[in-house]
Amino acid sequence: MKYIDITQPGGPEVLQLQEGPAPEAAKGELLIKVEAAGVNRPDVIQRMGLYPAPPGASPIPGLEVAGTVAAVGEGVEGWAVGDQVCGLANGGGYAEYVTIPTGQCLPIPKGLSMVETAALPETCFTVWTNVFDRAALKKGETLLVHGGAGGIGTTAIQMAVAMGATVYATAGDAEKCQACETLGVKRAINYREEDFVEVIKADTDNRGVDVILDMVGGEYLQRNINVAAQDGRIVNIAFLQGPVAEVNFMPVMLKRLTLSGSTLRPRSADVKSAIADNLRQHIWPAIEAGKIKPLVDATFPLAQAADAHSKMESGELIGKIVLTIDE
Repeated sequence: MKYIDITQPGGPEVLQLQEGPAPEAAKGELLIKVEAAGVNRPDVIQRMGLYPAPPGASPIPGLEVAGTVAAVGEGVEGWAVGDQVCGLANGGGYAEYVTIPTGQCLPIPKGLSMVETAALPETCFTVWTNVFDRAALKKGETLLVHGGAGGIGTTAIQMAVAMGATVYATAGDAEKCQACETLGVKRAINYREEDFVEVIKADTDNRGVDVILDMVGGEYLQRNINVAAQDGRIVNIAFLQGPVAEVNFMPVMLKRLTLSGSTLRPRSADVKSAIADNLRQHIWPAIEAGKIKPLVDATFPLAQAADAHSKMESGELIGKIVLTIDE
């Protein structure tokens, strides 16, 4: 099969198309013939040598795919060769074939293309486990999403709106703010021109927001604490501005805040399977009803994975980037 190899840690140019043997489905796994693979920030960090694959996982980058079942491993039930499927991979998605534990696989939602579906698994799993499991966002509560125009952001906005929450988002320009508002946010805040703390406090009569999903870190750590409501929950999933900051923790105590964070890739198959069950129950019906639709900003052939990474690092995108696998 053809696949993308990280030839050495470095910039996008280290991603090179190679050929090698296809993997085989082990017990409890599906072998998927990949038609499309999502590109995500963890792929970029892995390429830079800062996020190695967990033990036993493929060193090939790529955490989400959509395609067709090519083979089923021992003990697999409920799936058959030829089924259309998407899944959260532990690695190996930038390839013509990948194996994924069945608990991390979901059917292609009715009405979506393979390219659109390839943009779902990593973002949906990440948003569910952080916003709805860890932060326990409920219907009627408020959510602030930083980086609202990115892959995680556009997914989090739509999932929260579909579940009955009021959503605020930050983004870096007018076009991205407009995209967030089109997805249903109450207020999109251009962080280059406005202070999101002041805007949200003014809009909520100084109450703040119940849940904050942050991938920025840095100075946002203190500002998140300042804008959180009583009993608010803040979840960090990345630190684009860095993980270190000087913080006044007194409001954490006075407002009874919960600070949390997580990484998804190293978690067990059982945990990921439980997330998939929740997505199948709560989110897949919303997708099929048209309430949630993945935004795909650009597609690239597998051989142009380096160009896909360059675009992601530019920040000039709304939604997701997807690699397509040519015959």
